[in-house]
Amino acid sequence: MSGVWRFKNGVVRRVENPASEQSSTIKRKTLLYVPTNEMINSYASLECKLLALGWERYHEDPELLGFHKRSCIDLISLPREFGRFRSMHMYDIVLKNRDHFRVVDL
Repeated sequence: MSGVWRFKNGVVRRVENPASEQSSTIKRKTLLYVPTNEMINSYASLECKLLALGWERYHEDPELLGFHKRSCIDLISLPREFGRFRSMHMYDIVLKNRDHFRVVDL
């Protein structure tokens, strides 16, 4: 008899697999390129947008995909695999390009 007891709206019930129930309520985030209203779904499209905004590829670390601007000290570091691209990376891009990117729920 495994599981977790949940109390919701005055009712107590036992949940067999709380992880599966919780994952259904989690909203996924995506990066939106505001000028064209385009969702970024690959590093190729992201790199194209960043290069157009004056960012350059930074080849210091083979484990990371990096971008920098010559005009400032900002650096964007992303995991090499797009599957590991998380909301914290998206918000980093948004902070450094406020007028061009936004994080939205899917």
